[in-house]
Amino acid sequence: MAIALWLPRISRSTTRRFLKPSSSLTLFSISHSHNYIVTSNRSPIPRLFTVPNQSHGREWVSVSEVRLGYVSHISTAGKSDENRSRDAQVADVSWIDLYLPRQIRPYVRLARLDKPIGTWLLAWPCMWSISLAANPGHLPDIKMMTLFGCGALLLRGAGCTINDLLDRDIDTMVERTKLRPVASGIITPFQGICFLGFQLLLGLGILLQLNNYSRILGASSLLLVFSYPLMKRLTFWPQAYLGLTFNWGALLGWAAVKGNIDPAIVLPLYASGVFWTLVYDTIYAHQDKEDDVRVGIKSTALRFGDLTKQWNMGFGAACISSLALSGYNAEIGWPFYASLVAASGQLAWQISTVDLSSRDDCNKKYGLS
Repeated sequence: MAIALWLPRISRSTTRRFLKPSSSLTLFSISHSHNYIVTSNRSPIPRLFTVPNQSHGREWVSVSEVRLGYVSHISTAGKSDENRSRDAQVADVSWIDLYLPRQIRPYVRLARLDKPIGTWLLAWPCMWSISLAANPGHLPDIKMMTLFGCGALLLRGAGCTINDLLDRDIDTMVERTKLRPVASGIITPFQGICFLGFQLLLGLGILLQLNNYSRILGASSLLLVFSYPLMKRLTFWPQAYLGLTFNWGALLGWAAVKGNIDPAIVLPLYASGVFWTLVYDTIYAHQDKEDDVRVGIKSTALRFGDLTKQWNMGFGAACISSLALSGYNAEIGWPFYASLVAASGQLAWQISTVDLSSRDDCNKKYGLS
């Protein structure tokens, strides 16, 4: 069972009643398994501790100089569901809470700036393409890589904003997403749309620094970005559509450097990214499969079921093969193929060892923790 709590600033009397803060040790008791965020008066960095589940009696815990701030989400689980107990979401305290003004925190969370893995997944195909387009014996264009890195950050944030605006009714019914800023009501749809416009305006500033061919190609990706959130309502293959969207940079990076597209090099690179996305996003989708069935939305996790690992092995093989074909057509030397061997080993390990019944392990293999 997951319980969402919001505890505002606590009065002295209430604090004494529960924790009795002092310079000496404080004792309190818990009889079930809980995770808590605790901060020390001497340090703003929160610490997480766990009180083990006890079948009989109570477990007394000593905490020195403890101050209870606010907890945005406490999850508890019984002994029979240990995976969910580990996966329990405790106050998602990050650099956002420590360093940013309270007024802008919801917008930073809406853009998922506290979870950079999505930005990296969007940026990598761009970097691959820019690197392939570099002249032999020369390093990739650093300025172009910087522009595409900033563009990936902005486009990923815009995509998350669009997704949360269109999915706000669904998100309230899914455990992992119900506390998102739009779904929880912290940000109104109108505020979300204004923030989306701001992100797209900044993205336009980056796009205008590219050649005309790249401007048209880059702008055309917005059709995929805006329509992707609807795919989970229409097909069991939204992860494939995400692959088409997230790997558009494989086409755009080459075009930004060369002013055109070489299909023999760029299309296999694009295909490899789509297959790779099918691997990692299918793993990611297994976190929500119970909620997805209840809400009535679709995913490859539900489509593949117990055959997910076999499907993912096939997608992984297709990913590596497409990368090899792209490198061959680009006439890249042997170090490229040596790196592919290492990449294929890592991908095989990721697919074969993931525990698809554990949200925690799906998160780890996806790269969120």
